[in-house]
Amino acid sequence: MILPAPDNPRLAEILGRIEADATLPKLWELSITNSARAGVNDHGPTHVKIVAHNALKILRLLLAAGVEPNMVKDHQMTRADAEIVVALAGLLHDVGMSTHRDGHEAHSLFIVNAALPRLLEGLYEPAARTTMLSETLHAMIGHNHAQRCLTIEAGVVKVADALDMSKWRSRYIIKQGRVSIHSLSAAAIDRVSVGAGKTRPVAVEITMNNSAGIFQVDTLLKDKVAGSGIAEYLEVTTRVVGDAERQHIQHYKL
Repeated sequence: MILPAPDNPRLAEILGRIEADATLPKLWELSITNSARAGVNDHGPTHVKIVAHNALKILRLLLAAGVEPNMVKDHQMTRADAEIVVALAGLLHDVGMSTHRDGHEAHSLFIVNAALPRLLEGLYEPAARTTMLSETLHAMIGHNHAQRCLTIEAGVVKVADALDMSKWRSRYIIKQGRVSIHSLSAAAIDRVSVGAGKTRPVAVEITMNNSAGIFQVDTLLKDKVAGSGIAEYLEVTTRVVGDAERQHIQHYKL
């Protein structure tokens, strides 16, 4: 199974349909191709599975702390439905990369708008299916740094997208010789962990081997957290371990 789906049989069924789908896994593969062409880190199946996994983890921590998701608050649906929206948005938010890196967020909406009804067929009545589609699309487009997140579900996906930053995710780009502050700063991140917080529901801990990783945190993660609408529920800590400054700086040239 792509993701763990304890106590959520609808989610388990949908995940099985995605795995068996004739087009969606292929779109993930094509997204890798365009990621390489554009010189950016992988936006294929590994990325989206990491995002969906972390998004579900964050959502479940919020639920455990009594935070009400918008699927419940606004539509009188269930927490399980909120999990499905988050999982789908996490897995499908970048399928538009199969078309082009530029504007991929919007491309993803068109693709998923066509694909999602068949994934939900038989699981929801038409009105509820329309709600699931709309909220999933909102959670997807919200991962763009310029878009405000208007739901808990969208905010969770936005933050989870920014957390896919550990060093092994940038190795392919550096190997190609496409060295930039983005790839070097990602190479400085050793580990990202998500768990229950002490003062807030969710704790994010980022361990880096040198200070170049600050770019990832202060520029990319900070902006996404600020626009997520769930900042009040997060505590983010960073720590630098070791000294690899020279090793990384020698590769960086203006």
